[in-house]
Amino acid sequence: MKIRFFLLAFCFISFSFSSEGATRDTIYVRVNQVGYLENDQKVAIAFSEEIFRGNFTVHNAETGKQVFRSKPVASKAPGFGNFPHHYQLNFSAIKIPGRYYIAVSTGDRSAEFGIGKAYSYKNYQEDLIGFMRQQRCGYNPFLDMICHQRDGRSMYGPMPDSTFVDVSGGWHDAGDQLKYLITSSNATARMLKAYEMEPDKFADKVNDLGQPGQNGIPDVLDEAKWGLDWIHKMHPEKNELFHQVADDRDHLGMKWPDKDSSDYGWGPNSYRVAYFATGEPQGLRAHKSKATGIANLSGRSAAAMAIAARIWENDLKNPIFAEKCRITALELYAMGKAQEGFQQGNSYGSPYRYNEDTWADDMEWGAAELYTLTKDEQFLEEAKRYAEIAATTSWMDKEDAEHYRFYPFMNMGHYVLYEHVDEAFKKKLAGYYKAGIKHTLARGNKNVFQIGVPFIWCSNNLAVNLVTQIILYEKMTGDTEYHSFMLSQRDWLLGRNPWGTSMLMNIPVEGEYPKDVHTSVWYLTREEVPGGLVDGPVYASVYGNLKGLRLGEPDEFAKFQSEHVVYHDDFGDYSTNEPTMDGTADAIFMIAFFGENAEK
Repeated sequence: MKIRFFLLAFCFISFSFSSEGATRDTIYVRVNQVGYLENDQKVAIAFSEEIFRGNFTVHNAETGKQVFRSKPVASKAPGFGNFPHHYQLNFSAIKIPGRYYIAVSTGDRSAEFGIGKAYSYKNYQEDLIGFMRQQRCGYNPFLDMICHQRDGRSMYGPMPDSTFVDVSGGWHDAGDQLKYLITSSNATARMLKAYEMEPDKFADKVNDLGQPGQNGIPDVLDEAKWGLDWIHKMHPEKNELFHQVADDRDHLGMKWPDKDSSDYGWGPNSYRVAYFATGEPQGLRAHKSKATGIANLSGRSAAAMAIAARIWENDLKNPIFAEKCRITALELYAMGKAQEGFQQGNSYGSPYRYNEDTWADDMEWGAAELYTLTKDEQFLEEAKRYAEIAATTSWMDKEDAEHYRFYPFMNMGHYVLYEHVDEAFKKKLAGYYKAGIKHTLARGNKNVFQIGVPFIWCSNNLAVNLVTQIILYEKMTGDTEYHSFMLSQRDWLLGRNPWGTSMLMNIPVEGEYPKDVHTSVWYLTREEVPGGLVDGPVYASVYGNLKGLRLGEPDEFAKFQSEHVVYHDDFGDYSTNEPTMDGTADAIFMIAFFGENAEK
């Protein structure tokens, strides 16, 4: 679980692939280390303490042969942090697939990168799905253990407090072992949507338990079903919904999930609390949520169930499970209509929680998916009504926000509804997307990397969702005005940033990526798990105000930190280097969009 934060001034830093003893005239070159498609805009960023004089060259990584030569262009955008000189190195003319690197006149060079799908994006979406399997609660195939089988005992429900309810399963939220419907409902729906939009990109390599061996179902659907099964448990009866299992009593340090030392009143490694969604403020101690309803949870859970009903009926030929999902989608959506408003996360001893306070976007998504499933005109009219309520509500035009206030970080409902409405309403929906994109573009034009997100906690999640929103806007309208800006956000996540690191674990395996991540699995096993998206850089003021942060090793990126923005590949920094389940799930579509088909 993360925390409350505020956005501050914009500016920050830089980093490179040179030795600790670098001289003042070292030139640091930043590229997307995964790579580029043949027709992508391809622009590296270089920065230095002194003026860059001379040319840059691009070389075939296998032969060393020079294939391109050009001059750097000094950036007109403000520089970052400690380095006064920033340059753009445009090599978009290279379209021949292969492996390459950039060299500059000082002898410094970039990391290697690929051009073309076979040399770049490959099937990395499967790594992200693999990270989701590592987050499983119940049977965990990565650890080959069973945990938290006593989840949980109820609070705030219609049954007496402490009544046992079976809410085992689901996913651990991040580096901790809490479980939230807030994040899991979105993760489930986003994986299902990724499959619907890119069905040929997903392979079948494991069974439903996540063990090696094909079962005739794409692994992304096996993982989504793990979430669907848990949502069914969280909705045990027609008008009942639980929203959270465990709370900040979990935060006792790194622990094996099957030997959980946290105590919720029934002894360590025993029952954990299960919070019922009442739509009213909750909290067992002083810190209460500000809940006003349950429509955020009900709407997007209904969306997940409606998508699942279509897939299991049409693609997987399983009408029994499809019907179960259809009924649940209708029930959950009805609950959201009856209790419009938002349910937030609960805390116990700390003031930190998921502070989501939007809900109309989720009800729009649920109604649009139900209309796609049933063709009932009532859902179409309600989706349009909710769309106009949600409109442009987003983090995109904000410079401060509480943690997860505008969750999910993009409105998928606008995209789903678009194909079902008339031209006038299409224009309205596309306009909502465009307005948000324009706000981020204005922000991105103020820095050399063109990164358009504010550096609040989980800034990487914002970047992933900005990429996704632009892709969907292009699908809706055919307008590619923001395509190069979208690529800048993608490239930032994959290495074209001041620190020169990918923000996805082990991607690419030969490059710079987060290793010393803030998770129990890493701490206890020292085994790397590919695919996890870490939280990402934050404002130094946010980092400086958090409790319990202490780096365990000398900062390898110290030269590139600034007084404004920081990122640490260090276990001790849970604010920038903790991989999250929902952020990773959001990124699956983005990576699959650029990747190869599964058979390759």
